[in-house]
Amino acid sequence: MNRNDTREVGQFIPLHYHYQMLYDSDRIGGFRSAINHVVKPGAVALELGSGTGVLSFFAAEKARKVYSVEYNLDLVDISRSLLAKNKNGERVEVIHADAFEYVPPEPVDVVICEMLHVGLLREKQLAIIDAFKSRYQSSFKDQPLPVFVPEAVIQAVQPLQHDFSFEGYYAPITLFQHPYATDPRTKELGDPVIYHQLLYGHNFGLECKWNGTVPITTDGKLNALRIITKNILAINHEENSTFDWFNQLLVIALDETLDLKAGQNISVSIDYNAGDPLTALKPVVELV
Repeated sequence: MNRNDTREVGQFIPLHYHYQMLYDSDRIGGFRSAINHVVKPGAVALELGSGTGVLSFFAAEKARKVYSVEYNLDLVDISRSLLAKNKNGERVEVIHADAFEYVPPEPVDVVICEMLHVGLLREKQLAIIDAFKSRYQSSFKDQPLPVFVPEAVIQAVQPLQHDFSFEGYYAPITLFQHPYATDPRTKELGDPVIYHQLLYGHNFGLECKWNGTVPITTDGKLNALRIITKNILAINHEENSTFDWFNQLLVIALDETLDLKAGQNISVSIDYNAGDPLTALKPVVELV
């Protein structure tokens, strides 16, 4: 893979998209709470793929130093300018570097990386963190791994009946849904079933591969599956609670429609690698 092609490594997102993400109060609020919990006063933090610098800003509220790594030169300039306008911005050093290759000049306590897309598709979250851990352990052999934000991810699949008609135009296409809203076009035919989970601080592979059974709890016409990606941003061990954030939900139209009754089961096979394009997610569904 040519790392000079930002489209290939998943590190290029149009600037206006980064700006729009600042409007996402669920995302911003969740990360601020998680970072506030994880970053202790005087800590050293690192952000890989820092975009507008907002998550580095949250870390700088407590950290003595934040290394903020961004590959997109436009975003490097923008984040430097924005951080200069904010309190504690001087604690953040914005560095133009490739997150696949960067090693901090000193041990860090917390690593923040939000290269997240539903299904862990498109963006290179897993590959970047996996590569970072290898470099970090080689450079700081006597140091434990830092805490990662997010700390974990849980992914689930859910059977749906979805209306793909748009003013009479039938288009069974891939769709995104707001994770905290109800879509009147969607009828849930069963509960979500977990197909993939991991802790970033532990060893993991890039493969998202699963074959399992999904119970049907409501009569309907199965013509779609919904992919749910729940990011555990931080774990509060003292209160036995978590700071969570959901990516947009992904609705995938199926090639065939199955008439199902409550009490039946379907088998679902999923096989792709994290960072693959959306088109790589092609679930196979059968009645069992």
